[in-house]
Amino acid sequence: MGTGTPGDSPAGRLSDEDEQRLQELATRVYALARSGDAESLAAYLNAGLPANLTNERGDTLIMLASYHGHAAAVRVLLAHGADPDRLNDRGQTPLAGAVFKAEDEVVRLLIEAGADPHAGHPCALDAAQMFGRADYLTLLGRPPGGLRPQTSDPGTF
Repeated sequence: MGTGTPGDSPAGRLSDEDEQRLQELATRVYALARSGDAESLAAYLNAGLPANLTNERGDTLIMLASYHGHAAAVRVLLAHGADPDRLNDRGQTPLAGAVFKAEDEVVRLLIEAGADPHAGHPCALDAAQMFGRADYLTLLGRPPGGLRPQTSDPGTF
């Protein structure tokens, strides 16, 4: 036990040492997504890192990259199969996060990848509505003049 080989501890559990290494790796990878280091993310993904890796708040790598406006990282994650509609624990999608942060290039990439503007709460359409972004509403498929008074709480980010 503690030799560094996953699964050699009782019942296939990681040793404390392996658990620590795994936590350090996850922390490093989430930081890469937040900072937009597309090249390093690609290397980890090419080595087998799951594209839909999720942190303790349900945020995927693509959620973090999208929210922080890193189009190159989003592009890499999408190319490796990241789910653009995966909800975090607050019911938010990468697309709604990108709309909330007004990350134009990321919004376009996610829409081109098939992200659902109706997914989540608030959904991307609600976020665009909330911030008066007629350009996003058009891009997301709501007809021009689609701004309407808010009738319900769109949620918070």
